[in-house]
Amino acid sequence: MLLAQNNDGDAAATAAAFAGFLCMMAFYALFLGIIVGGMWMTFAKAGRPGWAAIIPIYNIFVLTEIARKEILWFILTLVPCVNIIAIIMINMDVAKNFGKGAGYGLGLTFLPFIFYPMLGFGSARYQGVAGLKQ
Repeated sequence: MLLAQNNDGDAAATAAAFAGFLCMMAFYALFLGIIVGGMWMTFAKAGRPGWAAIIPIYNIFVLTEIARKEILWFILTLVPCVNIIAIIMINMDVAKNFGKGAGYGLGLTFLPFIFYPMLGFGSARYQGVAGLKQ
């Protein structure tokens, strides 16, 4: 019986790890849902379709339009390392176009789960241009 193994502890550890994984995935889904909901409302305020917030890459293109930046800025978001600066600049202009300051733009970049819902569900109005509904 020297080679016999007792796997009772392994099953409990596996179940606990799986439960932890499910909790983390639920938290992640909630986290992303908050960001997407805020972006959805922000897009709608700017006269863009809200569903664009759930389409990867296209949502950055729409943000670039909301920021009133040239297409080059969107292309820069596709370049590794440069994309960090481009996203910061786009978010700064998005904040500016909603009547917010540079600090708010940094918040949109680094704490989107707080600042996009504040922008989307808050009282800020898009100070857009012709062609965009308000």
